[in-house]
Order: sequence, then C-alpha cells, then structure tokens
Amino acid sequence: MNRKFMKIKKFNILGAVEKVGNALPHPAALFAIFGLITLLISLIGYYLQWEGINPGNGETVKIINLLSKDGLHKILLEMVDSYTSFAPLGIVMVAMLGIGIAESSGLIKSSINLLLVKAPKNSITFFIVFTGILSNIASDLGYILIIPLAGVIFHSLGRHPIAGMAAAFAGVSGGFSANLLIGTIDPLLAGLSTEAAQIVNPDYYVLPTANYYFMVVSTFVIAITGTWVTNAIVEPRLGKYTGNIVKEEITNLSIKEKKGLKWSSFVFLLFIILISASLIPDNGILRAEDNSILHSPLLKGFIAVLFIIVGTCGIVYGYASGTFKNHTDVINGMNSSFKGLISFLVLVFFASQFVAWFKWSNLGIMVAVKGAAFLQSAELGLIPLVILFIIISGIINMFMGSASAKWAIMAPIFIPMFMLLGYSPELSQAVYRIGDSITNLISPMMSFFALIIVYFEKYDSESGIGSLIATMLPYSISFFIVWTLLMIGWILLGLPLGPEAGLYYTN
Repeated sequence: MNRKFMKIKKFNILGAVEKVGNALPHPAALFAIFGLITLLISLIGYYLQWEGINPGNGETVKIINLLSKDGLHKILLEMVDSYTSFAPLGIVMVAMLGIGIAESSGLIKSSINLLLVKAPKNSITFFIVFTGILSNIASDLGYILIIPLAGVIFHSLGRHPIAGMAAAFAGVSGGFSANLLIGTIDPLLAGLSTEAAQIVNPDYYVLPTANYYFMVVSTFVIAITGTWVTNAIVEPRLGKYTGNIVKEEITNLSIKEKKGLKWSSFVFLLFIILISASLIPDNGILRAEDNSILHSPLLKGFIAVLFIIVGTCGIVYGYASGTFKNHTDVINGMNSSFKGLISFLVLVFFASQFVAWFKWSNLGIMVAVKGAAFLQSAELGLIPLVILFIIISGIINMFMGSASAKWAIMAPIFIPMFMLLGYSPELSQAVYRIGDSITNLISPMMSFFALIIVYFEKYDSESGIGSLIATMLPYSISFFIVWTLLMIGWILLGLPLGPEAGLYYTN
C-alpha cells in the first residue's frame, strides 16, 4: 500500500479551520446569539435613523426598534406562532414519519443494496457515486450504509477499499444537492426561500421543484465527475491495497427481502397509476383550481404525498418480508425517526425566532437594499456574482454543517438582495446549494466527518483527518469547477431551473 499519500500531514490552514470550527458554539446557541445581536442592531439602527429606498417599489425602508414597547410585545405575543408556523418544521416532521417507516422496515436498505450489488463491475465506480447521490432522499442512510458497503464492494473486487468509500462519500456528501427525485431537502430549502422572498414580495412562493431541472442534470454531471476523479486521481495515488483485512462476501437479497421488494414495487406502481389518472385528464382530481399541474396540490402538498407513498410502501415491505409483525412495529418505526429530530426541534425554535426578528426589524430588506446598491455600483454582472456567492457559501459551510441552518441565516440576506438586482429566489437557492455541497467533503464541521475517518481506519490504522481531507480534496475542487461551469452554461442558455422557476425576477 502506498503509505506516503495516507500519511499526509494536516496543513496549517486545515489545523486553523479545525480550531476555529471547534470553537464555534452549538448551532442553536448560535441562532440565539444572532437573535440577540439582531435586537441590539435594531435599537442602534433605529436611533441612527438608518434608511434606504427599496428599488422594487420606491418606498422608504426604516429600521424598526424591537427593543421598544411595541417590539417587545410583538416578540412575546408571536413567539409561539413564529415557531409553529416556521416553514421547515412541519415539512421535516411529516417527511420523517414516512421515511422512518421505510427505514425501519428495511425497504430502503434492500433497495440500495440491490442497486449496488447488481451493478456491472466495469461501471461499479459510477454506480457507487450515483447511488450515493440518490441516497440523499433517505436522510443519513448514505453515510451509514452506502459508504462502508462501497468499501466492501471495492475490496471484494480487488480494488482499494478506501477509494470505494471515497467515491461513495463524494456522492453522498459532495453531491448532496443533486438528485433525480424531490427529497426532503428540496421543500425544506424552498420553505426557507419562501420566507426570505416574502421580505420583498409577500405573495412570492418558491416551489419544492424550484431547482428540479438543474439538479437532475447535476446528478449525472457529478456522478461522471466523481467517477473520473476516483479512477484517474484517487485510486492511482492510493495504490494497491496490501492490508490484512479479509475480503467480505456480498450476499444477494434473501427470499423474504425479494418478496418485500416485489410487493412494495407493485404498490409504488399502483400509486404512480393513480396519480397519473388524477393529473392527466383536464379535470383531474389532483389538478389545481385553474386545472394546472404546476400549482396542483400534488406539488404544493408534496410532503404529504411523500409520506403516504413512502410510508405505505414501507408498511407493505415490512409485512411481506416479515420485519413488521403488527401495527406496533410500524408506530415504533415512526417513533425512531423522531428520536433523531430532537436536536432539530430545539435548533428550529431559535432559528425561527431569529428569522422572525430579522424580518420584523427590516434589517433583512435594509441589508438587501444596501447590498444591491453596492453590487449594482460594482457592476459585477450575474456570472461573477454567482461565482462569488458559490465561494462564500462554500467557505461558510466549512464552519457550519447544517444546510438548512446556513440557509436560514443566508436566505433573508441574499434572496432579497438578488431579487432587487433582478434575479430570482430560485437562482439564489440553486447557487447556494452548489456552494453548500462542494466543501462538505473537507469540512470538519460536517456531522459525519468523524465517522468517515473511522471507516478509513478500518483499512488503514494510520489514517486521520489529514488523510481524509487529502483524499477528498480532488473531489471538492473538481465539483466546484464542473458545477460552477454547469451553472454558467445554464445561465448563458437562459434555461429554467425548474417548473416555473426562471433565472430572473420581475416585480
């Protein structure tokens, strides 16, 4: 084994990033701090008479003092509503109910396992990266299942197991925003984007499908790029694996698992038929009041549809395969999914208060007005602005792991700013998602970073954080270049990012 590459020492900059990242408080505490800072700045801005002209409607924007009598009353009276009406809260909770059933039944595990073990050997790298990207619809399953399984597959084929895990990690984490299906992250970010866009336009609504076209194409671009980096850079530098870990045999699905997949696939197909029958006719029951599909309850209520379909398929799989014996097992599956949401529920409370206070104080629109004026005077143009925003998002991601937490902070600033410059919230969101994904692979703040090191250590006891970052850095750089070029090409061609999601905003 080529130990030289695996013994790469941490660069000073990586040590500094790790030190700064570890010094940051918990994200919930961070939002609380941001909220208190917002209150203080609203007081200062009010007495300094900060104001600006909103180019969208020509109205004068002034800072509202939230530490005044009226401001404090508003904070106290609307605290509960600010929390319970916060868009991402219900979205995540309902989605996780369905996914919890599917995960506890074994449906997701069997489906992914089938896809990986049936992939042709000469294209296994592509399928591993591709499957890693698709796994993002199932929350954290990719980190827990696909990455270690990829090491087993590569090892069984006589290839370096760390290269296999790196390829899977690149898909799961580096390709976090891409997918062929609408996952939980899409409506989650869309909810935050809607909240931010309504700072400028109270009637604006960002659909969960806002970036769908772009992300579908990105899925194949990232999968191909990740495959090339693995085969051309990562695996050759790792060399031939000479460790003493015995190869693990990959077993096919059991008869019960195949039976479960058969019946759940039948139910899924039945759902597709029913949905198609409800949408295709002009007077279809799932069409909107104006008979359109894009504004139909199916899309706007996608989380409910996701819960029903995934939950039902999970129940059918569970009973058919024998993992579910009675309805209590189904309920326990939903219960288990909520156990992982406890920290999220706490985080959302502080995030919701911060977002509400930021909006009420007019600081969001003020920053947008001033920022838009600066960017207009700088005359950067859309493409340089996009590149700059990707870099900013990527840098912030090195210090704060949660995609939704970062967007909750950044969306109220950047979406109004882009809108005032004439660019759509959907474009702002898509650009953010690129920056948020590309540095996941090298960020010590990424929640599963330590787990990936443990995976590496299984095959090389001398692996550490430096080894992991050195292995994943080629993916991060390549994804940044390719994904940015894809966005630039998309802009130059004037393509929509998703259904009714153009590049530009007009008031």
